[in-house]
Amino acid sequence: MTILSDIGVPAGSAREDGVRRRALFALFLISTFNYIDRTILSILQIPIKTDLGLSDGQLGALTGLSFALFYATLSLPVARLADRMSRRLLVAVSLAIWSAMTGLSGLAAGFATLVFFRIGVAIGESGSVPASVSLIADYYPPDRRATAMSTWGLALPVGLMLGYSAIGWLAGALGWRWSFAVVGAVGLALAPIAMALIKEPPRGWFEQGKTQTPSLSIAASLTFLWREKAFRYVVLGVMLHGFAQYAMMTWNAPFFTRNHGLSLPQVALLMAIQSGAGGAVGMFLGGYLADRLAVRDQRWRVWMMALTIGATVPVSLAQYLTASTGLSIAMASAAALLMIAYYGPVLSVTQSLVPSHMRAFSNAVLLLIFNLFGLGLGPWCTGMVSDLLIRHFGAGNDGLRYALSLSLAASAAGSLVLFRAARLYRVAMARSAQSSSPMQGPA
Repeated sequence: MTILSDIGVPAGSAREDGVRRRALFALFLISTFNYIDRTILSILQIPIKTDLGLSDGQLGALTGLSFALFYATLSLPVARLADRMSRRLLVAVSLAIWSAMTGLSGLAAGFATLVFFRIGVAIGESGSVPASVSLIADYYPPDRRATAMSTWGLALPVGLMLGYSAIGWLAGALGWRWSFAVVGAVGLALAPIAMALIKEPPRGWFEQGKTQTPSLSIAASLTFLWREKAFRYVVLGVMLHGFAQYAMMTWNAPFFTRNHGLSLPQVALLMAIQSGAGGAVGMFLGGYLADRLAVRDQRWRVWMMALTIGATVPVSLAQYLTASTGLSIAMASAAALLMIAYYGPVLSVTQSLVPSHMRAFSNAVLLLIFNLFGLGLGPWCTGMVSDLLIRHFGAGNDGLRYALSLSLAASAAGSLVLFRAARLYRVAMARSAQSSSPMQGPA
């Protein structure tokens, strides 16, 4: 008997590996479109701002707060569904909803209507990540989980790369409104394909030998997670970093346009290369190295996050404060690699700290906190600080430069918190090992 025998896949067969790979590939594609949708507003900020007459504060709210409030808060109840119903169905339906709302965003007549459509996108996307993470955790054993999560997480840099390059081209050829329509239509076409490629694995196969906590209510589940100090500190650390990460991801394109005079096509290409190549390398290496080094000391899964997030701060400060366009681009490329390297390890660590029937819910809690503080406040607060510096201190185009620099204090604090989390993680894993009985892996 193996993890996939319950769905008719022969034990130890090549087909078993094929089912895993196809499912991971399908989840990767879906997540790629997730991040393409996130990219649209960032790269189209300039034509949308001009056409609809929006301020930096309104743009920050569109790319952050209005989306994050609904995306993060709905993740909890939707994750409860993912822990109880077909996760493959939930992922496909989520994709169809957010793609439809993305396509409709091209009809926006002003700030209010664009907010409405972005809320629709948030509602659709809220169900995808918790269900996807839960599926991957049931497809792969703990010692391969960070690598699998990082492989899936490559959708973020790939989605950003495709988003920046394709949307930059679409905007030039068709305009910003039709860019939304084209991306939405492609996402809708992918939904039935995803249903065909993903199989529903049995829950908790790799934790069969562990003592499982009975199914809990939402309040009891939140209490369970709060009492797990390692989980609490890890989430706090990445939450703080998320503030600066989303500020950088949202405002880097306007920064290079305003402060270094790059055109929209030039910025689109630059963001595609940095987010795609740099982000992909950082994301994969973060998970791969964490798994390899954790063989010696499991705290490396958390140390990897602390070190790369901490290194992001001086590199990004050099990017924003230098007057040299070439040096700024070089530092931005290095920052793109460092700031995302935590992705695979944080998913692996948080999934290993909870029982199998709480995986989607725990991931939703991570998303709730990360996105409300990071996505919700990072771009918005940075835009507001930029407006403040421009209006009241005469900073001009340098207002955005200094606002982004100030946001990096959150990453510095997050790195310190994660070093503390590493000690707590070792204690939690020792406690988990003591509660486990010897078990055999899949035959």
